[in-house]
Amino acid sequence: MSRMDQQFAFLREIDKEKFIQRQTYLTGGERKENDAEHSWHLAVMAYLMKEYADGEVDLAKTMMMLLIHDLVEIDAGDTYAYDEEGQKTKRDREVKAADRLFGLLPDDQREELRALWDEFEKWETPEARFAHSMDNIQPIMQNDVTLGKSWKEHKVKLGQILTRNRKTSKGAPQVWKYAYEKFIQPNLKKGAIIDDIF
Repeated sequence: MSRMDQQFAFLREIDKEKFIQRQTYLTGGERKENDAEHSWHLAVMAYLMKEYADGEVDLAKTMMMLLIHDLVEIDAGDTYAYDEEGQKTKRDREVKAADRLFGLLPDDQREELRALWDEFEKWETPEARFAHSMDNIQPIMQNDVTLGKSWKEHKVKLGQILTRNRKTSKGAPQVWKYAYEKFIQPNLKKGAIIDDIF
């Protein structure tokens, strides 16, 4: 198989990301977003919010990280943020998927994209932390716009949101503060989020 054959095989395979449905609704609330829409939204979000990153970040690297971070869900499926059972097997499912999907590429690109995915998963670099902040804050914003539709459907508790986002502020402290004050607290007051703390 030629280098270009491998590249097109990967490109055809990742088209399947468009079929992976998430639990977050689009702003109109009529349907849930898919992984490809989510990743595109995050890349634009990172571009616009770069000034709030905690330190200097390589924006192109961050955007590419966001564009590929959920490709593994083609095999592993989407694991809802508050699905405790699904979270137990998520890492194993996603690593296996990463091996297969990135393995479709020529060796140099396989290593490059796999390293980028691994970096995102580890949360250690400024780019990974900032990317995670965008990944975690985007569904919070979407839930706010839809009046907490997904939160209500899943009976999400404040404690769950705070636990999931315990590291979100590390990548973009000001954006997390804004999201908490403007998106989470109002929905807590309206009852879209169950108050299990105060």
